[in-house]
Amino acid sequence: MKKKFPIPVIALSILAVVLAGCTGGEGATGKLQFYANGEDFVRQGFVSKDGWSISFDHVYITLSDIAAYQTEPPYDASSGTDIDAKTEVALDGVYTIDLAEGGKDAPPIMVAEVSDAPAGHYNAISWEMSQASSGPAAGHSLVMIGTAEKDGQSIDFTINIDEECEYLCGEYVGDVRKGILAEGNTAELEMTFHFDHIFGDGELPQDDELNLAAVGFQPFADGADAAGVISMTDMHLGHVGEGHCHCTCE
Repeated sequence: MKKKFPIPVIALSILAVVLAGCTGGEGATGKLQFYANGEDFVRQGFVSKDGWSISFDHVYITLSDIAAYQTEPPYDASSGTDIDAKTEVALDGVYTIDLAEGGKDAPPIMVAEVSDAPAGHYNAISWEMSQASSGPAAGHSLVMIGTAEKDGQSIDFTINIDEECEYLCGEYVGDVRKGILAEGNTAELEMTFHFDHIFGDGELPQDDELNLAAVGFQPFADGADAAGVISMTDMHLGHVGEGHCHCTCE
C-alpha cells in the first residue's frame, strides 16, 4: 500500500527538489547583484497624506556593510535577532546612490555585484544607512531634494537625515522571487525604500495605518527640521520589496 501525503507536503517537497536541483553542487558559483529601489514614489512623485504634491530631483542614500545570506530556517525580521547564516556574501565599501536617478520609468539602481558568489538561495540581506563622508550628501545618511506644491504654493525643499540605521531583512516579497542563484547564472537582491512611510499617501484613507504613522509634508512646509520630526526607527523606510526589516537607528 502506497503511503499518502497531504497535498501541501507534496508541494513543499517538489519545491525543495527544484531549488536544490537548480542551484548546482558544492563549490558552484554565480553572479549576485545588489539593487536599491526608491520605487515610483521617488521616480514619479506622489501626493502626501496632507495634500502636498511631491516631486524629487535627488534622493541620496548612503549604504554600507551590505551583505546577503543563505539561512536555514529562514530569517524572521520580526524577531529582532541577528541573522544566523550558513553562507554570507558581503560587499566592501560605502555607496551613495541617487534613488531618483533616471526617468520616471527607470529601473532600480544596481549598487554592486559579486561575480563568484556561492550558488544557493539568498533569503536574507542586511545593510546600514550611514552618513556619507563626501559628495552631495556629506554628513548625512539620507538627503531628499525636490519641490512640493499645494493650493498654488510651491516649496523647494532639502530634507537632511543624519540618523544611521541598521536593517536586518528576510526574503524579498514581490511578484517574482529573488535571490535564487544557480551555477553560472545571475540572481538579484533588492534593498527597497518606501518613502510613503515618511510622507504618507494621499490615495489612502487618512486613518490608514500607514498614514497614521507618517509625518506628512506639512511639518517641513512649516519649517521644521527633520531631526525634530522624523524618527527613522519608526518610519520603517527600508524593506525587501514588501517584506519587512528589523531596523535599529542611532
